[in-house]
Amino acid sequence: MDRDLGQEQQRHWERTYSEHPTMYGSSASEPGGYAIELFARSGLRNVLELGAGQGRDTIPMLEAGLSVTALDYVKEGLTEIRSRGAHFGAQLQTVLYDVRDPLPFADALFDACYSHMLFNMALTNAELVALSREVARVLRPGGVVIYTVRHTGDAHYGVGVDHGENRYENGGFVVHFFDRDLVTSLAEGFRIDEVVEFIEGELPRRLFRVTMTRLPTN
Repeated sequence: MDRDLGQEQQRHWERTYSEHPTMYGSSASEPGGYAIELFARSGLRNVLELGAGQGRDTIPMLEAGLSVTALDYVKEGLTEIRSRGAHFGAQLQTVLYDVRDPLPFADALFDACYSHMLFNMALTNAELVALSREVARVLRPGGVVIYTVRHTGDAHYGVGVDHGENRYENGGFVVHFFDRDLVTSLAEGFRIDEVVEFIEGELPRRLFRVTMTRLPTN
């Protein structure tokens, strides 16, 4: 992501969260509910959430007994998460961080990683590849990644300001739209278990839900 573009997007999200503190509601998203059920069933308790936003999925994960490290680069969202999740104590950790930089965690620290549309941010293809490798590094072998992304079948694909690499800006938000080739390119070190198409919201947004398992290291 161009640093100027990234900073502009960060400021835009800060303003949006400040003006709309509950813009995504308090109930788990459809992929969030799927992740909670899969992680709990598989005994995956220590979860890294990338792009936690205002905690729409973070709080339900905590309520399900999972330990969550919630990472985001917008402090307003993390403040909301800490306020709503204060009674969970050490079960919740929040980290203010930009995923363009290497993740600030030890190798093989987490059982699972979850992200709802973080990979859709204005990141370049190279930055996405670097991030996926960092996720592989901090995830233990056999750990599971679930992420969602708007794809090139979405109504907003190709509409608005073109920032290159399938990134388009509408209403101040830059979205990186995925095709299947990009999903495959981010799977180094993983086995892709499934790629499911689903619809969310009133637009509606058209997304992939990708589930991958971390392969053993050599």
